Amino acid sequence: MKQNDKIICMLEERQKQDIKNLNKAVTEFQQNFQKPETRREFDLSDPQSLKKDTPARLSDNDPRCTVSGLQKFLGEDLNHDQRVKFQKEQSREWSLQQQRDWKNALADQKFAEDLHDKNRIDLDHKAMELQRKEVETRQAVCAATKDFNRTQAAEFAERKMLEKRQEEEDNVAEISNLFRGDLLSENPEQAASSFGRHRVITDRWKGMNQDQLMAIRYTQQQQVLEKLRLQEEERQRNAEWDRQRIQAARAQLLFERHQQRLNRELRRTLDNTNAQLSQEQKSKKFIFRRKCIQIFQQANISHSLIQLAGDV
Repeated sequence: MKQNDKIICMLEERQKQDIKNLNKAVTEFQQNFQKPETRREFDLSDPQSLKKDTPARLSDNDPRCTVSGLQKFLGEDLNHDQRVKFQKEQSREWSLQQQRDWKNALADQKFAEDLHDKNRIDLDHKAMELQRKEVETRQAVCAATKDFNRTQAAEFAERKMLEKRQEEEDNVAEISNLFRGDLLSENPEQAASSFGRHRVITDRWKGMNQDQLMAIRYTQQQQVLEKLRLQEEERQRNAEWDRQRIQAARAQLLFERHQQRLNRELRRTLDNTNAQLSQEQKSKKFIFRRKCIQIFQQANISHSLIQLAGDV
């Protein structure tokens, strides 16, 4: 897959380079051999036509002179032969120039195509060489892997055979030791540890005596009583915490009610103050309006202006 991706990337890069070179060649051909001023109809749309045009009159025998100028009369085409000859010569020059341009363009196109083919062949050779090296490397890796796997398989088979033989010998020795040992004979002394009489060997121990069992039961009873005592202390401590939490919640509720009562009283006082200020402001506006109306009436102002002053 990596090799295929590499080849695809190379082909895409080569295609992009070919398109770029072709577009470049077309652009250069248009700039060099297809200029606007080389067209036959360029004189009809030439932006510099007025600057290139001849003056209204060049001489007395100018063919562009009108009848009123009395420079030339109808039927007197004195420059016909020279004009026709010049036109033929100019047409021939144009034809030769177009043929030379066409040959040059064909030569450039052929050179570009040959260069493109050469580059493509070189890229194909490089791709084939890379693919050949990749195949050779892959074959070498496969051969080395096959030899390594064969060696590993032989070593694994030999190791398994040795392990099986060792396991059989160990099993035979273990069966012999069990037959001759204290385990199957159930000797109580076999559980005694070399570190002391209070320690035993767990894989040989056959159980405890009655004194040891009674001591363990007594210790278990003491542990049960201690656990019950701890549970009672925990219950009392939780009850104390619950009582303190209820008291704190009750105090918080009383404080919130007191705060709400203070807020209502403060709001009531503020509403009374706002109502009193509003009443005073309305009375002041009414007195000011009456004074303005009296002043405008004394100055003999119309009723509409008096109403407007009253609104203001």
